[in-house]
Amino acid sequence: MTLFELYNLFPSLRTTFCQITSQQDQHYNCIAWSLGDDLRWWWPDPLGQYYWPPEARREESVEAFVEAYRLVSGFEVCSSLEPEPDHEKIAIFSKGGKPTHAARQLQNGNWTSKLGGLEDIEHQLGALESPSYGQIAIILRRPVRAATAAT
Repeated sequence: MTLFELYNLFPSLRTTFCQITSQQDQHYNCIAWSLGDDLRWWWPDPLGQYYWPPEARREESVEAFVEAYRLVSGFEVCSSLEPEPDHEKIAIFSKGGKPTHAARQLQNGNWTSKLGGLEDIEHQLGALESPSYGQIAIILRRPVRAATAAT
């Protein structure tokens, strides 16, 4: 997909910074990508077709997503979109109370998203607020994990 085609899906991308950072890939989605997993699709579907943490509620609610992020990676709710050098941040979007998308903040303050089965992009966060993704519902953060030295 070209940037022009992405602009048609998300018109606000036209007026902000955006770049495609990967090729299309059907193996993972935005939830997986926000947690650094590019091997599987995460979603709390009731039939269990997709991966979802077994200890988290399998329901499409913001609360269940917050629970999954907390259980899997130690994310907690926060109120600021501003970058914090010692924290990683996730933004969960929702429409009509149901989660639709998640984005991860990069060290430079921009955000990275996997657009369904499409490409990954680097973007400004608000540019993905749209009729399809809805609005930013909640921000999560966790301390940056210390890198382990290879021995």
